[in-house]
Amino acid sequence: MPELAAFDQIFPALMKTWKIPGGAVAVTYQGRLVYARGYGYADTLAKTPVEPDALFRIASVSKPITAVAMLKLAEQGKVDLGAKAFALVPDLAPLPGATVDPRIADITVSELLWHTAGWDRDLSGDPIFLNATIAQEMGVPAPTSIENIIRYMLGRQLDFTPGARWAYSNFGYSVLGRIIERASGERYDAYVKSAVLGPAGITRMQLGHSRIAERAPGEVRYYDLASTGSLFPGDGAVSFPDGGFYLESMDSHGGWIASAVDLVRFLTAVDGAATRPDVISDASRTTMLAPPPNVWAGLDYHYGMGWLVRPNPGNWWHDGSLPGTSAFVARLAGGVTIALLFNAREMTPGSLFAGQIDPKMSEALGQV
Repeated sequence: MPELAAFDQIFPALMKTWKIPGGAVAVTYQGRLVYARGYGYADTLAKTPVEPDALFRIASVSKPITAVAMLKLAEQGKVDLGAKAFALVPDLAPLPGATVDPRIADITVSELLWHTAGWDRDLSGDPIFLNATIAQEMGVPAPTSIENIIRYMLGRQLDFTPGARWAYSNFGYSVLGRIIERASGERYDAYVKSAVLGPAGITRMQLGHSRIAERAPGEVRYYDLASTGSLFPGDGAVSFPDGGFYLESMDSHGGWIASAVDLVRFLTAVDGAATRPDVISDASRTTMLAPPPNVWAGLDYHYGMGWLVRPNPGNWWHDGSLPGTSAFVARLAGGVTIALLFNAREMTPGSLFAGQIDPKMSEALGQV
């Protein structure tokens, strides 16, 4: 379409500059899909092109999905967002002999959603990416489950008092997934599909897998500069996205795979517009977008529950990044939603690719 030619020009050029093999973009306007296109290769060796509905890992774009699922549970009266989080998962006990930081008992569900619960990966590391180390310390085979990682972390000190400040936490969203399971009585992904994705008309989104042999039909290959020893015994050296981390343990913070089209379906099912029914109430949306108390004062944006939010003009967005994955979704003032997915994040040393996605999106939209 000539009116949308900017997308056809800008994103292939950006991918060529940074040697990104494949990508997909979807755009809606006033609730209607107006653009969906794949670029480049889903598999460079087989020369398989990226289809518009190709499945990609979406990394931390999983967090808004988990947040909406938790808000649905609150609407159903199954979870109080002000409840003490670890009281809702009593089966996840600390390891024998662990010294538990008493402040952990004070963490609320809302603080997990807001990233204000007390863990700071810049100070103490991200346990999600220490799977092999944690498994070794626990004396269990690697890769180990998220439940074991949580039990291990219950014996670690918090980095700050819950509610005192903000620090992005993959681990906190992993705990939310376990709360969703206990409160719903279903597996995390099963509840998300039945309560959120299904009502939004989304049928192909699913949790991804680490190893190539377990990839879903229609899923792209992932590319990265680094190789490493696989977490899976006997697999030897692998490209980092193919076993260098345990995607299965990242379910509720970074484990989903989706098409760009399905991500804009999700966005238009929570955006409050009258163009199609939403899967959450207006009250839940207000809660989702509100800032946490006493954390973002004086700034013109904040992190609500699963979204970065700029109240004026009314934009919300989230990005996602893993070795082999770059993802970005946004709901913009004026009735536009957009999803951008790529099967690499760094194919040249010191790549600035991920930082270019947002401004290039704005550039393309500005030409329409």
